Amino acid sequence: MYLSMRLRRLQPGAQLAYRYTSTLPSHNSEEEVSATVKRIRQQLAQDKQQLSWRTPIGDRPEDWNSKLKLFANSEQTSDFIVMMQRPIDLSPKGVKKWWTKRQERIERHMQQYVPERHKILGPELAAAHFVLYRGGAAKFLNDKRWHRASEDGEFNLPNKFNANYKLEALRCDNMQLYYEGLENLRSLEHLKFLSLHNVKPFDDWCLDRISGGDYPHLEVLDISNTSITHRGLACLYRLPQLKLLIIDDPKQSLEMELSVAMLELAMPPLKVMAADTIHSKI
Repeated sequence: MYLSMRLRRLQPGAQLAYRYTSTLPSHNSEEEVSATVKRIRQQLAQDKQQLSWRTPIGDRPEDWNSKLKLFANSEQTSDFIVMMQRPIDLSPKGVKKWWTKRQERIERHMQQYVPERHKILGPELAAAHFVLYRGGAAKFLNDKRWHRASEDGEFNLPNKFNANYKLEALRCDNMQLYYEGLENLRSLEHLKFLSLHNVKPFDDWCLDRISGGDYPHLEVLDISNTSITHRGLACLYRLPQLKLLIIDDPKQSLEMELSVAMLELAMPPLKVMAADTIHSKI
């Protein structure tokens, strides 16, 4: 109290000088500082030791380790544990299942986004190359032809960027198109038609990626005979110009009928139609 009263009576310059000197660090002894730092380090080491409450099996000195430990999975992921606990199935059905999963894993890897390809070709031609190589078809703006690959897998498209090639329509019917491959079909500003008919791996997650793929002018989307459920339709609000949506049956269930009604209410220009109505006319 006495000190505060004295400060009020001091001149402004003296007050500033006192405040400055009061903020200077105190000159503690080096022994006291080093002892404090040492104590904090010891406490941190004890806390770390308590957190590592169990030594992994195989790292303890008393554990026996085989030479095969060199091939062990250090991450101990759940997939690896499940695989090791599952008995080996050498039956024809088991071998076929293993081979199918292996081929699917390879195809997923092959369909991954390649930045170099898009840098050289641009998004339009890169998407066309990706689809045609896998048996699809592409149509460009101001061009009436549908470009397809030959029986040898060859097609006549530029191998570098050309601004005159702007994708207007893509047909990915009957393709084994996975979620990883959809990253190659992005930023297609002129795309108006996209067909994914009979693409079995195409599910709600894939539809979510398509809806966020930057298609500002997409008008027709065919997702019939895929793995789409009523839960995936809600994401289509991201396609503001969508006018026609083709699905298996808008009235296949009460949930699907309700989802379709809500989608058409939120997007007045949109019309949802059954696949039988459309494909029977083609």
